[in-house]
Order: sequence, then C-alpha cells, then structure tokens
Amino acid sequence: MTAAGNGNPAQPGTPSLLRAINDRAALELLLEQGPLSRSQLGGLTGLSKPTASQLLARLESAGLVVPVGTTAGRPGPGAQLYEINPEAAFVAGLDVNPARIRVAIADITGQVVAEYRHATPGRQATGTVERVREAVDAAANAAGLDRRVLRQVVIGTPGAMDSNSGKLRYAPHLPGWHSPRLLEELTEGLGVPVALENDVNLAAIAEQRVGQARGVDNFVLLWVEDGIGAAIVLAGKLHRGHTGGAGEVGYMPLPGAPLVRNVRRENSGGFQELAGAPAVLALAKEHGIGARTAPEAVTRAVEAAGRGDDAVLTALARRLATGLAAIVAVVDPELVLLSGDIPQAGGEPLRALVQEELTGLAVPRPRLLISTVEGSPVVVGALQAALATARESVFSTH
Repeated sequence: MTAAGNGNPAQPGTPSLLRAINDRAALELLLEQGPLSRSQLGGLTGLSKPTASQLLARLESAGLVVPVGTTAGRPGPGAQLYEINPEAAFVAGLDVNPARIRVAIADITGQVVAEYRHATPGRQATGTVERVREAVDAAANAAGLDRRVLRQVVIGTPGAMDSNSGKLRYAPHLPGWHSPRLLEELTEGLGVPVALENDVNLAAIAEQRVGQARGVDNFVLLWVEDGIGAAIVLAGKLHRGHTGGAGEVGYMPLPGAPLVRNVRRENSGGFQELAGAPAVLALAKEHGIGARTAPEAVTRAVEAAGRGDDAVLTALARRLATGLAAIVAVVDPELVLLSGDIPQAGGEPLRALVQEELTGLAVPRPRLLISTVEGSPVVVGALQAALATARESVFSTH
C-alpha cells in the first residue's frame, strides 16, 4: 500500500524520472553555456550519443530548444547546434515607488526584450491595479507580446508583505498598496501569476545571481537612496523575519540621530535621519555645497574631496559606517554591498572612507564593495526571481 493509499507513486530510478533529470540538466547547461551540439551535450552530461539525440529531439518537440546553425569551421563535418528557445516563456519585473512604475520584460534566457517607465505622480490611493496593468501592457506591446503570455510577474515595492496579514507593511508612503487582498487583486487584474517582494531584497537577488555576491552565502546589501534599507542573505537565502520586516534598518536608532519614538507615525528612524537623502542634502548645505538631489550633492562632495576638502564625504562615510557597524555586529557577513544612487554617486572614494570607518567601529571585518549591477538592480532582481519561477514551471512540465 502507498502512503496515500490511492495508487503507486513514481519510484526513484524509473525511466520517466531519469529522462526528466537529464532534460533539466541539459536545459541548465544550454542556459549557462549557450549553443551546444549533440556530442558536446553528451560529453557534459555523460550521456551516450543516442540518448543525447533522443533528449534533444524530445526538447525540440516540446518547443524548449531550437537548432541554430552548425559547428562549421572546425575539423570534420559541421555538427548541428541547439540553444534554448527564447520564446518558450516570458516574464516581467517591476520596480514601484510613489513617483513611477518601471517595467522590463525578458524571455526565458533572461534577455530583456522591452522596458517601460510609467509615471505615477501624486498620492493616488485608488486605481493601483489599473496603473500596474497599464504599465505592463505598454511594455508587452513594445515587445510585440500580449500581457497574458507572461509566465510570471514579480513586483518590487518599498516595505514588505506580511505573510500573516497579507498586507504591505513599512510603506505608508506608497498609497493604494495596502489592501489585504493586494496580491489577489493584482493577479486577477493582470490575469497572470504575480508575486510581491521587497525592492531591496530584489536588489540583493540581482547581486546574488549576476553581481558582486555570486558565490557568497552570507552578505548584507545596504540600499541608500531617499530611504535606507538592507537585505540580509544567510546561508544563501534571504532572511525576511517574522513579518517580512528584516532589513528595515532605516528605523534603527543610532547615536548622533534624534530618538524617534513612534517610527510608524513618523515613517523615519535614526539611520534614516542620519544618512537618508534629506540628511545628505542638509549635510552638503552645511558645508556650502548646493544641489537639487542627494546624488548630485555626493558627486560634488567627491569633487571637493579631490581638491582636498573631504569634510562632507568623511562625515557621510562616518554616518553610513555607524549604521553598518550595528548590522555587521549582529550578522557577521562575509560581504557588505553598498547600493542605491547615493553610494553610486560616491563611488570608490566614499566606499574607501566607509571601509576605514567601519574597521574602527566593528569587530567583524567584512569586505565592502559597491554594486556593479547595470540599470535598476530592483528590476534586474525582479526578473531573476521571475525567471527562476518560470523556468521551474516550464522545464518541469514539458
């Protein structure tokens, strides 16, 4: 009798299971290495030529691989090359904040086929689903696709989804996104699978998959823009906390900042008061540097440091290091990544100063690097998360 008592489950080692394992291994190799011939695929997987031929025929019939020329130019007759069919599936990644929705669509190989930026000015508390659908439709149309072909949509937002209540927490500045049925409403409104994730967590996923954190199991990403947040990766997995709020370090009380006793009402905290965009602008102004935005102020501070006046850059580095010291004392990561437009504007001069300050404030000595992910790390991370889900579905059910 089976455990369920209603039939015989597939047993390990059955031909169908072995075929599925071999097919998945071949698809992963084609994703990693690009076009491969039958003999190359056989050599990498350990399969015989007849078995590799059957595998490729099976995958081609399922629409997962396509022939793409030959190995002409090498000794002997040219062998047929195969690659992943880029049109096997499409996904979308979104980055949402109060001012705009940024969308990118990628095929199953990860190649971006369309991007779109949809302005959302004003504090609109209604029409959230409609605005998201309009943005996704515009990107899909630019790619020559219908939105309904998307296998997965991942949306990055400030704050985090509370798995206990189903509501978006830590993001009072994002009106219209706090319905207890938000995920269901978005899924129904778009007609495709939708997942919501914290934007800084997605930036960390981007670093983990295509950036500085590849091969690193324990790292922290500190995001510094208008607001401050962190993503914490432990043993290769995102640590979200009980309510999804792990990494909301902008609310963290710190020396040198006013003690905010009602962070929910004030939507602020010690680290935010020290090093968020408004604090950076105020710091620059105190030292005679005028700028319209915090990144512009930091860029001018770097220029001033190059002329021998590093007061603003040193003060900012000390503030960032103060917050990081509290984080690394608890987490003890191998790597800390600085991301967001303020660290990007500061570049290597700011990174070096933060590293120097951190060395004196904390016992752990993690490496400190600046993000190198091109474009929007949040969108890149959203696409990577969507691709992981889509590939699992497409590659496992052919």
